[in-house]
Amino acid sequence: MQTPALLKGLIFSETGAAMTPTATRKGTRLYRYYVSMDVIRNREGGESEVPSRLPAGMIEDAVVTEVRRIAQTPEVVTKVLDALQQDGPQVREAEVIAALNDFGALWNQLFPAEQARIIQLLVRRVTVTAGGLAVDVRAEGIGGVIREMIAPTRMEAAE
Repeated sequence: MQTPALLKGLIFSETGAAMTPTATRKGTRLYRYYVSMDVIRNREGGESEVPSRLPAGMIEDAVVTEVRRIAQTPEVVTKVLDALQQDGPQVREAEVIAALNDFGALWNQLFPAEQARIIQLLVRRVTVTAGGLAVDVRAEGIGGVIREMIAPTRMEAAE
């Protein structure tokens, strides 16, 4: 079974080149990477300090950590609350904050395909630069994920 690439279509080098998931197998071990399309198409990259190959596990963990951090910032919490209150049935502020704080626990329980779907909802773009990663998160996407997290809790309480 192949694990979905968490950042497929979302990760780019600072030159704007897409980075595509790739893998290689050595014996029984599978090594996954994100590789710049500049490398794949043998384009001149110049003297860039930006890595053209990144270990998938490392970069995916860094993005998930950043999403968790951003999801708990006051600015994002406010945007999520505003978006949820415009969308429909009222959601209590305490439920939203609890769901944002429990994001890490929920994440660890998800199958890889569901994790990939959630990252597609939450992340607009990841840019790899010489200084690190720039993760552009969709606050409106966080609102949708939080609504999905709260719905099962409400259904259990109603039973």
